[in-house]
Amino acid sequence: MSNRELPVALLILRFGLGAFLLSFGIDKLIAPATTVEVMAHFYGLAISHGMVLAAGALEILLGLAFLAGLWKTLSYGLGLLLHAVSTLATYRELLSPFGANHLYLAAIPVLAAFVTLFLLRRHDTLTLWSAGEAAG
Repeated sequence: MSNRELPVALLILRFGLGAFLLSFGIDKLIAPATTVEVMAHFYGLAISHGMVLAAGALEILLGLAFLAGLWKTLSYGLGLLLHAVSTLATYRELLSPFGANHLYLAAIPVLAAFVTLFLLRRHDTLTLWSAGEAAG
């Protein structure tokens, strides 16, 4: 892979993961009751709709920071941690991945993508404002 291809690949990976975080943050704002149920089922936590809305807003901010490539160690690290905890919370479904649980397997490659982006964060140098300069 050339020096020009790696930043493009990381930009694509960052956009995909940022969109992933944004979608879950937006989901918390649109359907907070679902998150309340998920938190009770997988984490054994009873949380309020207000807490879900706050978590959704924070996840949206994290997704936006991710998309912009801001504070890479912090934002990529938080995204990785958030998804790792979420994946570990579903370990029972991952141990029995067939039938109704097959969609939980998608968490594994997403986790790998978060780890990859975090490890390569110093090489993730392409931003929207620098893309025009690189193309020109």
